[in-house]
Amino acid sequence: MTTRRIAVLLGAALVSGCASGPDYRRPEVDLPGSYPGQAESSAPAIDARWWQLYRDETLNGLVAGALERNTDLRLAVARIEETDANLREAGAAFLPEIALGASGTRQRISTQTATPLPSGIAPLRNNVRLSASTAFEVDFWGKLRRAVEAARAIALASRYARDVVSLSLAGLTSQAYFSLRSLEAQIALTRATLASRDEFLELVRRRASGGIASALEVHQAEVARADAAVLLKDLERQRTLAGHQLGTLTGRLDLALAPSGALLALPVPPTPPAGLPSALIERRPDIRQAEQQLISANAQIGVAKAAMLPSISLTGLYGGESKSLSTLLQSGARIWSLGFGLSLPIFDWGRLEARTDAAEARARQTLALYQKSIESAFREVADALTNLEQSTAVEQDLQKRVEAARDALRLARIRYEAGYSSYLEVLDAQRNANDSELAVIRNRQNRLSASVDLMKALGGGWSADTYSSLPVGALQSD
Repeated sequence: MTTRRIAVLLGAALVSGCASGPDYRRPEVDLPGSYPGQAESSAPAIDARWWQLYRDETLNGLVAGALERNTDLRLAVARIEETDANLREAGAAFLPEIALGASGTRQRISTQTATPLPSGIAPLRNNVRLSASTAFEVDFWGKLRRAVEAARAIALASRYARDVVSLSLAGLTSQAYFSLRSLEAQIALTRATLASRDEFLELVRRRASGGIASALEVHQAEVARADAAVLLKDLERQRTLAGHQLGTLTGRLDLALAPSGALLALPVPPTPPAGLPSALIERRPDIRQAEQQLISANAQIGVAKAAMLPSISLTGLYGGESKSLSTLLQSGARIWSLGFGLSLPIFDWGRLEARTDAAEARARQTLALYQKSIESAFREVADALTNLEQSTAVEQDLQKRVEAARDALRLARIRYEAGYSSYLEVLDAQRNANDSELAVIRNRQNRLSASVDLMKALGGGWSADTYSSLPVGALQSD
């Protein structure tokens, strides 16, 4: 490449201020306008504090504590601080680096060499030097600009990563809390069932002692009572483990919540607005994180391509050099230099081209991950909507089943005590009644869990009263 051609390229770069590599453009992802079974409508506002929609003060306190004390969140914040430091380092490359240098030497020259010292020159000499030097790379090709662009995108991605942790943490805390409350309701029901089995066991024993019931019926009643006792102990074990999980999530290992076993104590899941547009998933922090990673990978292509172009550097030095400190600042001791350097790779056997190819391949990988994150988000929202709708629809049928099972148990007991049916009929009615009531509680938990999954899949919840939007990333202030 001739000097004239290099000068033309440098001049064009100075005028245009171009940056090497492709500029980022958001890729298009073909998604349906709405989810299966949903009519498209205008997007509701997303409330970052979605757990407040359940109107449960205990849950609000648990989530607030988790967002304040959880170790995973502290780790995410530390990563933000690291990426911010990397961004400052990348931005500092635009400014010249200045270094202060000082040196002092005392030297003796031999007087016994073939060439004698000139007269008047002593064999001992001092040399003192004080200088400031600078070096600066001129960003003609935009390599530094692309590096800052990549670092800025990674810094933003780390913030969205923190929001991903916050969203997941709030979801895990909510689901653990709902699981604990569901287990308490099941424990309360099973205790009532156990008391009923104890009462019925005494009835069968009295009938057996009077010759009305057989020993087989007594043993069957004992088995039914033991089944309820075993189930109660297992539910209590699960409730304890759920409490341990909540303590870990909230950073309070000594957490103890007062039991509340009634089914009505479980919160009612908020109903999603009719018609959720698929564009809502763009607000998810993990999708925004993936996009920032794509922006960074795209900028790294420019960094790799700029390395194949001439590198321009400026150097400078100013200071003083003298044989003694007393004359170091005199005008005669002053030293300075200015330098210009140009470096252009000629033969590297394809190393820089390979780096560019690798950067482009990484960008394609990141693009695929970005598109996959959007597709996965769409499926997660659709699945959560389906689960929420089905668990809501089946709740009324389950309640009717409970009422019918209770009536069947009441009639079976009357028929047994009157001698019109066997004890097996009572046992069957007892199991159906107990299973029906447990199914109602577990379905409410499934409904709550599905609503949490929907909140997480959307990146937040909808506003129940107003549509005033909160800023994206407001799960926790910086």
